[in-house]
Amino acid sequence: MELLPEGCIANAISFTTPRDACRLSSVSTIFKSAAESDAVWESFLPPDYSTLLSSSSSSSSSSLRSSSKKELYFSLCHNPILIDEGKKSFSLDKQSGKKCYMISARDLLIIWSSTSAYWRWISIPEAIILAISKNRFLEVAELIRVCWLEIRGKISTRSLSPGTLYTAYLVYKLTAGSYGFEYQPVAVSVGLVSGETQTQTVYLHEERGLRQGYHGLLNRSSSQASTPKENDGYFPKERKDEWLEIELGDFFNEEDVEDGELEMSVLELAGGHWKCGLVIQGIDIRPKLGK
Repeated sequence: MELLPEGCIANAISFTTPRDACRLSSVSTIFKSAAESDAVWESFLPPDYSTLLSSSSSSSSSSLRSSSKKELYFSLCHNPILIDEGKKSFSLDKQSGKKCYMISARDLLIIWSSTSAYWRWISIPEAIILAISKNRFLEVAELIRVCWLEIRGKISTRSLSPGTLYTAYLVYKLTAGSYGFEYQPVAVSVGLVSGETQTQTVYLHEERGLRQGYHGLLNRSSSQASTPKENDGYFPKERKDEWLEIELGDFFNEEDVEDGELEMSVLELAGGHWKCGLVIQGIDIRPKLGK
């Protein structure tokens, strides 16, 4: 196969995966040159990557345009860029090259978030002081005190990679003084607007009562409620960026379908339970692991 022109080898590699391309680059000098070519790595990028880079408000987006396609690919895997006037972040799944998004708290519908008695918006300087590190956006939302929780987010299915199974996650933290989440579950759902919706019950508090988050300004005693039964619902996991995430559900984005609107929600099961100390970064939408 080494007798083939480099262009033919590059064309064949472009039908594999990013991981395969990296492995094939060690076969020989000509394979290395072909596997690292722009032609190969551009095939792993989404068709609209140039449009996404042009619309990005991230300072690094201009330098990315002059990078090699391989450098661009891995930069988008490790360093999400801001798009949609900073209301969303965009990145790539490292293994597959599929699109990943996070919808910022500002771009979510959070009931009563515009009322300062119930929610407050924390900017980056204040977030650093409060140790809310590794945040992608200019601000996050902190719950002051409510007795009804309702959070909704939407994204166009055309923005997602076709033929891909996605999972949506609420990305958040709980302050040291948070309360009301220990034993009160919430209903989460994912599905097309006016279509079939997948709903399940989860807990926003970590299993075994462990709390991880920043030290907020509020310090209230926990609300009293009955202890949840074992395996009743699902619990959050800690991310590499030290935030928590709870799975909202899966959605398979079909090939060649009309543009639709995917909606994700977090809803109170029963009102009247006061709660405090939830800090929302956004909703993360990424390909399901191994799919």
